[in-house]
Order: sequence, then structure tokens, then C-alpha cells
Amino acid sequence: MNSGEQELIPTDRILTVPNVLSIVRLLALPLFAYLLLVTHSDGWALALLMLSGFTDWLDGKLARVLGQTSRLGALLDPLVDRLYVVTTLVTFVARDFIPWWVAAILIGRDLLLALTLPIYRRRGLPPPEVVYLGKAATFLLMFALPLILAGHGDWAIGPFTHAFGFAFLIWGTVLYVWTAVIYVLKAVDVARTHEVVPR
Repeated sequence: MNSGEQELIPTDRILTVPNVLSIVRLLALPLFAYLLLVTHSDGWALALLMLSGFTDWLDGKLARVLGQTSRLGALLDPLVDRLYVVTTLVTFVARDFIPWWVAAILIGRDLLLALTLPIYRRRGLPPPEVVYLGKAATFLLMFALPLILAGHGDWAIGPFTHAFGFAFLIWGTVLYVWTAVIYVLKAVDVARTHEVVPR
């Protein structure tokens, strides 16, 4: 642990700096969709998407440095991440930036994993911890989507950012699907080895 960081002990606090940042990111989602779908202000949408990625990194860093990790933050931060990915995918499909089937695979993966959560709840267990590959897949997707959006801008590096964006998108999708297999197998193992807790 770094000297400037406190021990990570999740609390029940709600009003923390990291949680405020996550809520601001959540409230900015409709604006992001409006900029892309209504006004076609792709430059502003790109700036907002990049700002969201930066604040996503910042709230995790501040939670550790300020000792403000919380149970709400542990749920809110990944939820906002997922909502940004889903919203971006849907708007990109609507603008013909990416094929619809890519969005279907990525969104379908999250829906599939949501169906496994009752297995843990019925056995009195917490949801599975995020595996490293899952974090890597989310990072690749969060990096790919701004690059793809930037690739539609009217500047010289547009074709390069577009190509790199799709490369990251492909790798992120592969890892996303692979981690889904890991999570499903974990859920199956839990269902086989743990008894349902009577209510």
C-alpha cells in the first residue's frame, strides 16, 4: 500500500467524492445520447466520453487516496461503466458507426451474466469478484469506443483512430465473451456445490 493511501475498508457512506463523480457521470448519459443522436455534435460527444473515462479512473484513485471506498461505490461505479458502454453501443449502431451484431453480442453478454446473479443470492453469497480479464475487456472497450467516434471526425488522423478503435473493439469483444464463459462456469459450479439457503 502506498504511503499516501489508506487501508481499503468499504463503508456505508453515500456522500463521498468518488460517488459524486459516478453520479455526475450517470447524469451526463442523456446529454451524451442527445449530442450523438439529435444534434450530431460528435466533437462534444467525444469530449464527454473521454471526460467520463477520465473521471472513471479518477474516482477509483480518489477512493483509495482519500479512504472513501464505500459499498455504494462498489456497486455504482461498475453500473455506470456498463450503462456508458450500452448507451455508446446503441447510439453507435443508430449512427452506423459499428455493426449491430457487435452491440448485440456485448449487450447480450451482460444480460446473460445478470441471469446468473440469482444463483448467488439464493445461496446467500455475494456476486463473483471481477476477474482481471474482465477488467481488461472493459478497458479495451472504453478505449475503443472513443477512438471509433474520433475516427468519424474531419481530421487527418481519422482513418488511423478508426482502424485502431476497431482493433481494440475486436479484442475487447473477444475478452468480453471469454470472461462471460468464465463467469457462467463459476455460477454453474456454485449451483452444484452450494445448497440454497432457506428463507
